[in-house]
Amino acid sequence: MAEQPGKPKKPAWVIDKERARRAGAAETVWLFGLHAVRDALANPDRDRLRLVVTQNALDRLGDLHGMVPEITDPRLFGKSVPLAPDSVHQGAALEVRPLKWGGLSDVVLRAAPGERRPLLVALDRVTDPHNIGAILRSAEVFGARAVIAPARHSAPETGALAKSASGALERQPYLRVPNLAEALTQIRNMGFTLIGLDGAGQTPLPDLLDRLAGRAICLVLGAEGPGMRDLTMKSCDHVARIPYAADFGSLNVSNAAAVALYAAGRS
Repeated sequence: MAEQPGKPKKPAWVIDKERARRAGAAETVWLFGLHAVRDALANPDRDRLRLVVTQNALDRLGDLHGMVPEITDPRLFGKSVPLAPDSVHQGAALEVRPLKWGGLSDVVLRAAPGERRPLLVALDRVTDPHNIGAILRSAEVFGARAVIAPARHSAPETGALAKSASGALERQPYLRVPNLAEALTQIRNMGFTLIGLDGAGQTPLPDLLDRLAGRAICLVLGAEGPGMRDLTMKSCDHVARIPYAADFGSLNVSNAAAVALYAAGRS
């Protein structure tokens, strides 16, 4: 039997565009914890949708910046908002849309407050939101312009990430790009020297930074265990190591980022 003619099929690109638009419209994030919620409420760039709190949390939050809270019983909090059972929410949760930082050049070329020299952090396949959050905190403390990561292989903006960032997510640009290697090439063309951090690097990081005094630096770190992908490492201008006091030792990626940012900011 011949197939009955149906409605004309939409082109694949039209279907993909419609799906992306629907997904974007539906995409929201639940932030939780007093610190993360308080900083998100104070951020004028946040699109804030719904605030759910216990009375105790409401008393501790302070200025709600125009948000009308939904007050719930502490025993019913878990039924009011879709949080993981182990979320340390402290009785406060805020539904928001992810922040929009703009394009790569928007964040790379924007000077950070009080910076001694331009600094960036690029992350390759760092998927743990707690590590990303800690790196955002260090990036803010040491004056980096942005933290950049691949869209498909990095932790997205989540409540756990925001809580680990302890407010830094609201102020420190976190840009997820379609292709990290291409982004690194663009960053180099904007005047940054790319330094990959790897335990097998031949040059100690402090020595390399001394040679590059005053230069704009992008520190590139890979995931714990596998490290940077080959293409990412080949994209770097230099590969350096953080020297240890003994012949053994390693740092968590967030600790390595903090040490490297401090060293780069002081050199």
